[in-house]
Amino acid sequence: MSQTIRVALAGAGAFGIKHLDGIQNIDGVQVVSLIGRELAKTQEVADKYGIAHVTTDLHESLALKEVDAVILCTPTQMHASQTLACLQAGKHVQVEIPLCDVYQEGQEVLRVQQATGLVAMVGHTRRFNPSHQWVNQKIKAGEFNIQQMDVQTYFFRRTNMNALGQARSWTDHLLWHHAAHTVDLFAYQCGSPIVKAHAVQGPIHPTLGIAMDMSIQLQAANGAICTLSLSFNNDGPLGTYFRYIGDTGTYLARYDDLFTGKEAQIDVSQVAVSMNGIELQDREFFAAIREGREPNSSIAQVLPCYQVLHDLEQQLA
Repeated sequence: MSQTIRVALAGAGAFGIKHLDGIQNIDGVQVVSLIGRELAKTQEVADKYGIAHVTTDLHESLALKEVDAVILCTPTQMHASQTLACLQAGKHVQVEIPLCDVYQEGQEVLRVQQATGLVAMVGHTRRFNPSHQWVNQKIKAGEFNIQQMDVQTYFFRRTNMNALGQARSWTDHLLWHHAAHTVDLFAYQCGSPIVKAHAVQGPIHPTLGIAMDMSIQLQAANGAICTLSLSFNNDGPLGTYFRYIGDTGTYLARYDDLFTGKEAQIDVSQVAVSMNGIELQDREFFAAIREGREPNSSIAQVLPCYQVLHDLEQQLA
């Protein structure tokens, strides 16, 4: 495919806008349709980014012949069914994390993807952040082996708000959304499947109906371990911080930035063509479409992560 890849983007909220910003830096890609829950707000975003078609119905966009691919930045509970709809409509699809919040639905997505042969990937952004790519290159070169990953995923979200401080129409989840980043990244960086997983959670919130605090322990087949702490109650620095403790060094990854264990910043500006993990994720999606290949973070590659999350959910129940 040498011509422009024409994209429909579903979800004009905080994360959808991050994708729109990233796509502006990628040649040969044009967003031609924007889908949102509220038409007026979606039109406002479309006007800013010069997107011609606006709708509140994903199926209306899937019916457009000019649409080659779809990026889904919609509520978690819609991800699996919307991914299936895109594949069944003959569109390549990138769905934001998580792929599903019911493991069997993720398995069905893989079955349909394999039947269609279309490119389908999940937004496991940590695989693409320059900080984590730098560590991955060290591991592949045989210069660093993970002994332990210590990860903190902390937010202050006692009410149902998004990253822009706006009211959400759906409820986020520590296990199926936020833990998915770390569970996948741990196995990916170790190059070894997870063989042990344990979890405990704090009290269930009376109105949100979810646990606001959680602790997870993982072990890979190669012996490496991971400790993950998650909270929606943390009134302090927000986000996810990864400490890689290895045999030849310690590294701290904070989104796209990387530091030594003693807080000296490491230059990762030459790791990839951009310092923006979401843009790099989108570049991989479009490159896989053009080259007719499996993308990094494909459905098949990330499904084992969702098997682990499913097993943890059974434990917590």
